[in-house]
Amino acid sequence: MARGGGRLSSSSSSGPWRYLNPAYYLKRPKRLALLFVVFVFATFAFWDRQSLVSEYESEMARLGEELSRLQEQLRNIEGMPKKQNPNQHYTSDKLIDKKLVEIDPINNERREKVKEAMLHAWNSYVTYAWGQDELQPQSRNGVNSFGGLGATLIDSLDTLYIMGFEDEFKKARDWVANSLDFNKDYEASVFETTIRVVGGLLSAYDLSNDEMFLEKAKDIANRLLPAWDTPSGIPYNSINLMHGRPHNPGWTNGDSILADSGTEQLEFIALSQRTGDPKYQEKAENTIKQFEKILPNDGLLPIFINPHSGSASYSTITFGAMGDSFYEYLLKVWIQGNKTESVKHYRKMWEKSMEGLLTLVKKTTPSSFTYICEKNGDSLHDKMDELACFAPGMLALGSTDYGPEKSKQMLTLAKELAKTCYNFYESTPTKLAGENYFFHSGQDMSVGTSWNILRPETVESLMYLYRFTGDKTYQDWGWNIFQAFEKNSRIESGYVGLKDVNTGNKDNKMQTFFLAETLKYLYLLFSPPSLISFDEWVFNTEAHPLKIVTRNGNTKLGSQETKNSNQVRPFGRKEGRQN
Repeated sequence: MARGGGRLSSSSSSGPWRYLNPAYYLKRPKRLALLFVVFVFATFAFWDRQSLVSEYESEMARLGEELSRLQEQLRNIEGMPKKQNPNQHYTSDKLIDKKLVEIDPINNERREKVKEAMLHAWNSYVTYAWGQDELQPQSRNGVNSFGGLGATLIDSLDTLYIMGFEDEFKKARDWVANSLDFNKDYEASVFETTIRVVGGLLSAYDLSNDEMFLEKAKDIANRLLPAWDTPSGIPYNSINLMHGRPHNPGWTNGDSILADSGTEQLEFIALSQRTGDPKYQEKAENTIKQFEKILPNDGLLPIFINPHSGSASYSTITFGAMGDSFYEYLLKVWIQGNKTESVKHYRKMWEKSMEGLLTLVKKTTPSSFTYICEKNGDSLHDKMDELACFAPGMLALGSTDYGPEKSKQMLTLAKELAKTCYNFYESTPTKLAGENYFFHSGQDMSVGTSWNILRPETVESLMYLYRFTGDKTYQDWGWNIFQAFEKNSRIESGYVGLKDVNTGNKDNKMQTFFLAETLKYLYLLFSPPSLISFDEWVFNTEAHPLKIVTRNGNTKLGSQETKNSNQVRPFGRKEGRQN
C-alpha cells in the first residue's frame, strides 16, 4: 500500500494532475495571474450568454404578446374564435382549437366517418346532378322536384361549412351567386321553400356573413310573401314563383295545413332582423296571432285551418306529418328571441300544447314503450309517425325552463320517447325505421308504411338528448343508425332510401334533407357541444342553424346592434317523396 501511494504522488507532481494542485500556482505567480485572467473572461462570457438568452426570451415573449394582440384585432374584425377562452363556441370543425376542446378518440373516428359519408353524398350530387334539386343515384341523373332551385345544394351549404369543407362550400357559393334564379314558372310549396331555401340561405349568411346569401334570401322570400294575403293572415300553402297567384292544393278542400302555415316564423323573423325590413316578420307573426286566438285549452290544433275564416276544420290532431313543426316553432321562436318578454307568448302557447301532448301519451305492452297517439275527435288512434320522433329532442330542449319537478317529468318523457324511436330502427331486419308504426295490446308495435327515405328525426332527438344528459348511450344508438344507413342505403353513386325496410329493396332518391339534417345531426352528435352551441344558435326544422338575436320592444329592426349580432367566421320535414 505504501508503494502504491508513492507512485501516485510522483505522478501528480510530474504529470497533468499537477495543474490541479494549488501549490503548483503558488510557486509560479505568472501562471496564477494568467489563470485568474482566463477565469474572469470565462465568467464574463458565461454571464453575457445568459444575458443574451434572457433578452432573447424576453423579446420572444414580447413578440408573442404583440402577435396575440394583432390576432385579437383580426378576430374582432373577422369574428374568429378567441382561443384563450376554454368555453369558446365554434361554427366550423376547422376552427375548433383541439388544445382547448377534448374530443374522445371514438367520437373523433365516428365524426370522420360521417364526414366521409357527407363527402360521398356531396360528390355524387356534384357528379350526376349539379345544380338540380335532387340526385337519383341509381339512374345517375338529377331531377328538379322543387322547380329547379338547386335544393340539395342550398340545403347542404351549412353542413359543408360546419364540417370544414371549404372548397366544396366555395364551389356551392359560386353557383348560388352566379346561377341560382328564382324567376320560375313553378307552383312552389311555401313551407318547403321556406325551410329549405330561405332557411338554408340565411344559415349560410349567419355562418359566413356573405351578403350575397342574404340578398338571395330576400329575393325568394319576396316571391313567397303574397301567400299571406288572406283575410285571416293564415297563408295559402302554394304559390307560383314567377306570377304569384297563391292557392291551396285541391286535396285539402281549400284549407291550409297547420305545419305548413306555422313553420315560417323562424326564417321570416330572422330575415327581418338581418335586413331591417319588418314586413317578413309581420306576415309570419300575424299567423301566430290567429293561431293564438283559436288555440284550445289543450293547446292542440287540427291539421287543417281555413285561411279565410281562420278557424280550425274538423281533422286529425298529430305530432306527425302536417302537424309536427307548428309545435316545434312555438318553442324555437321563443329561443330565437333569447327568451325575452317580447316572445313570452310563444313559450306559453308551447307549454299549453305540451299539456295536450301528455294526454296523447300511452305505453305498449308488454315492453312499456312510450308513444304519442294521433287524435280524431275524442278518439285516440294508436299510430305514430317516425316524423313525430322530433318530439323527444323538442321536449329536452324545452324542459330546462320549467321548474325542477316539471323539468324532470318532461326530460323523462323525452328519454322514453327516444327509446321508442330507436326501437323503430332496431325492430326491422335492416335496422332502419319505417315511415310509421302501429301499436297493439300485447304486441308492442309493428311497422305500417314500410319505406325509409333517410329521415333525420330520430338522430336529431339523440343529438339533443346527448347534449342535455351527457349519456353516451345516445351516441351509440346514433352510431348504430349511421351504420345501418351505410350498409343498406349507400351505393357507388350516393345514398338511396328503401322501398321496404323489411326486404331492403332500394328506391332511387337521395333526399335533400339527408345532407341538410341526417348527416349534420349525426356529425354534431359526435362533436363537442361547443360546435354550433345551443347558447348561440337555434335550428330550423330543416336543421339550418340561425343565430339567436335578443328581441325587445325597443329594438328597431335593422339597427346596428341587430346587424352586428352575427359574428363573421372566416372561412316535409318534410313531405319527402318516395320513389
